[in-house]
Amino acid sequence: MKHPVIESRSKLIIWWLAWLVLAVGQSLLIHFVYGSNIDVSVTDGAISMVLFGLLGLAAWFPLKYILRSDSQLFASAVNVILTGSLTIFVWLVVSRFLIRAIVHEKPDYDLFWHSVLVFRTTAGILIFFVIMLVYYLFMSATRLAEKASRQAQLETQLREGELKMLRAQINPHFLFNSLNSISSLTVTDPLKAREMIVKLSDFMRYSLSSRTEQPVTLQNEMESLRLYLEIEKIRFGDRLIIEEEISPECLSALMPGMLLQPLYENAVKHGVYESTEKVVIRTTVKKIDDLVVISITNNIDQDSVVTRKGAGIGLKNVSSRLELFFGSRAEVTVSRNDDSFNVTVKFPCRKTETK
Repeated sequence: MKHPVIESRSKLIIWWLAWLVLAVGQSLLIHFVYGSNIDVSVTDGAISMVLFGLLGLAAWFPLKYILRSDSQLFASAVNVILTGSLTIFVWLVVSRFLIRAIVHEKPDYDLFWHSVLVFRTTAGILIFFVIMLVYYLFMSATRLAEKASRQAQLETQLREGELKMLRAQINPHFLFNSLNSISSLTVTDPLKAREMIVKLSDFMRYSLSSRTEQPVTLQNEMESLRLYLEIEKIRFGDRLIIEEEISPECLSALMPGMLLQPLYENAVKHGVYESTEKVVIRTTVKKIDDLVVISITNNIDQDSVVTRKGAGIGLKNVSSRLELFFGSRAEVTVSRNDDSFNVTVKFPCRKTETK
């Protein structure tokens, strides 16, 4: 642990300003209360406080071990008394020697010294305990800061672990469905199966390239989603219609990679799968205040599975990742009409990654 005073120039200046105030106070007290000459008073006050200031700086090194949180109370008390006694003894002996070497009237100063020895010793004890209190408060603040830092690191690691777990739920599920579709198309339409494999390869390449929870731009996210929808469109043909209305100012907003894919997967599953009619999946993206608002709407049959079971784990996955990534300002809302299903995602519009 670094020295709390020496490590900072500003703290060191404040330290010596405090001793300057004490030196002035002691000099005035000696001059007006005890009637000593001004030169003796100034010499005594200056040398005494400068020496105590130096000893106070040196006292940090034993005190940082004595005041540790894991130290036993009795042992700490004994060590504090020994350290304080040694500090005050050195202060009294050295300061008297230096002051006596400077002043001219040495017999008078010896008499004065003995008359105020009790007062001087008491003042030294009080000053030492103030120094010890300052160091103890610094050590406590440092321990709290280190504890908070460790807690923040643990929370970050937990957050990253949860995000990775949620991400892991996405790709296997999608890959399983896509491979089943390719398997069917190899029999009914080999050319479409080949095209689907190529697009699936491109989509999975994007997915694997963003395996970490580094944020991606909305533009990159939408490009990957178009690949996904093109894969589904190969299977369903004209039954699947894709519409987009995206505000250009939102394209550079940052978000978790592969966040929206479960929502489009649900739109296909509960829209196209459950309907023999054409299904339109419409995406609108706009900025409202400082929030990016993404709305995904698809038409459904009235007896759709959505009516009975909802959208499964996809919405929970998206909601959990949003909360972990953006905090309480992000949200996912779901609304259903007789013939349509809508999911709205809102999150802060960040253009640069925040730590």
